[in-house]
Amino acid sequence: MQPKDRLLALAIVCVWGINFVVIKVGLAGVPPMLLGALRFCLVAFPAIFFVPRPRVPLRMLLAYGATISLGQFAFLFYAMAVGMPAGLASLVLQSQVFFTVGIAALWLGEPVRWHNLAGMLVAACGLVLIGTGAATGTAPGGMSVAGFLLTLCAAACWASGNIVSKKIGPVDLLGLVVWAALIPIVPFALLSLWFEGPTRIAASLTHVSGAAVFAVLYLAFAATVFGYTMWGRLLTRYPASQVAPLTLLVPVVGLVAAHGLLGEDLSVAQWLGAAVVMAGLLLNVFGGRLWVGRRFARR
Repeated sequence: MQPKDRLLALAIVCVWGINFVVIKVGLAGVPPMLLGALRFCLVAFPAIFFVPRPRVPLRMLLAYGATISLGQFAFLFYAMAVGMPAGLASLVLQSQVFFTVGIAALWLGEPVRWHNLAGMLVAACGLVLIGTGAATGTAPGGMSVAGFLLTLCAAACWASGNIVSKKIGPVDLLGLVVWAALIPIVPFALLSLWFEGPTRIAASLTHVSGAAVFAVLYLAFAATVFGYTMWGRLLTRYPASQVAPLTLLVPVVGLVAAHGLLGEDLSVAQWLGAAVVMAGLLLNVFGGRLWVGRRFARR
């Protein structure tokens, strides 16, 4: 991966890590399905009047919007609304790495090399340490079964969207993100009417706070327009097994942000787990190069 793309990946990781704190802030004033509808309304409008529709088959556009936009965030927002802590949500959602690499290997036939597997195994051990420390912390408390399962569903949807993005191939990514944002708006609105009701929707919109407005703007423009446009660019340039594991840094940023901004405690196990995740990422990204270098040096 080129140095500029590594910096881009780091920026996406930071934006997405802080994103979980922002979601918690938004959910304090706006119910989850309404938050999703508002997020994608801002992504789509007025941008669709200025951004050309990407040259993507309608079925692929629908698949992208249904997985990475509607599915992922419907499950994630509801999981966090029923008590999933921000730091733990950022952690569990990264199981998308394993879904992505597995689906890419089975469906796209992408190779999974020894250093990819070893790096993900090491990083997974770090995630277990982080999860164990978080579950025994005083502020976040343990994960509920519902929150955990819903977040896993969100991760599976994200991974499916990654594969759809790979199948789409090189395309105007800003156009893809903007036009795909049209797809979840109506389903989110219908889900909001069903789960939250017109009375709660009206109360949320008429008494919206400045913090909730900021949250919707951040989710729409930073996390979605910037994050997913640049993420899709990386996925079209590099194998999924190389790009997807980089998001294992997201829970590190998310846990630190949740601690600093929401008061969710970090334990020694969490800090240790973050270091192990870093080691796994380094192994995944640089392991093959180091192995080739050692073999060359022996010759």
